[in-house]
Amino acid sequence: MGKAHGRLQVIATPIGNLADLSPRAREALSAADVIAAEDTRHTAALLQNLGIARPLVSLHDHNESARVPELLARLAAGATVALVSDAGTPLVSDPGFELVRQAAAAGVAVEPIPGPSAITTALAAAGLPARRFCFEGFLPAKERERRARLAALAQEERTLVFFEAPHRILATLTDMAQELGAQRPAVVARELTKLHETFYRGTLGELVRRAQAEENFARGEITVLVHGAEGAAADVDPAQLRRTLEVLLKELPPGRAASVAAQLTGVPRATAYALAMQRSSAPQEPDPPP
Repeated sequence: MGKAHGRLQVIATPIGNLADLSPRAREALSAADVIAAEDTRHTAALLQNLGIARPLVSLHDHNESARVPELLARLAAGATVALVSDAGTPLVSDPGFELVRQAAAAGVAVEPIPGPSAITTALAAAGLPARRFCFEGFLPAKERERRARLAALAQEERTLVFFEAPHRILATLTDMAQELGAQRPAVVARELTKLHETFYRGTLGELVRRAQAEENFARGEITVLVHGAEGAAADVDPAQLRRTLEVLLKELPPGRAASVAAQLTGVPRATAYALAMQRSSAPQEPDPPP
């Protein structure tokens, strides 16, 4: 009789403070036959701090497809494989999806060992509504794509949660203020659970100014939380918005036309932008002859 399948343990690791590693996670890492790590150097340092010595293999975005068959073979032979990312919970803006998907499809037991996550850690202390939220991960690096994604999220009523790189935080906050509204409440959480943990609170417009003025704002790991949309005003006349855009689109590109229409009618810019894009892409009827 062949040996039973092993186990794939998906283990959350600290996002900064090593004391946040659970006893269960420590025990699982100590007992694993092999640990699949996003960055073996980072995980080796973690294990050394914990006094644990286990075999490591890399599993990251660039080698996951090639690495999965090897790990599935180990699991089929009865091994216990631990999956970790550099920090926090694997698969959440981190590699591991293909391994978990294929292991589950092969009948391998997938055992989550919960622990730290920058998402829930930031939500717990931000002071923004947390009963319902929407995690968006990293926004596109290019400005045009980033602003388009933000425009699509402008009417989302749940609290929005993003990760962002330090060198892009000012540009991202500037685009958020433009697309979501400069008065939208938001929080930037920096270096969560670490020595220099900081929460910056204010409107998006205020946070843009702080990012411009404070050097430390753009340092470390960053999580951005934005209050959800409050809902469009009930007394806005849709016909008025359409007529306004019809005039503006004859002279202005859709983005600028939407901004002006929003100021004139009181609708959110995202609402005006969505309609402007619809109208600018639709076949236009010729003007009647004079």
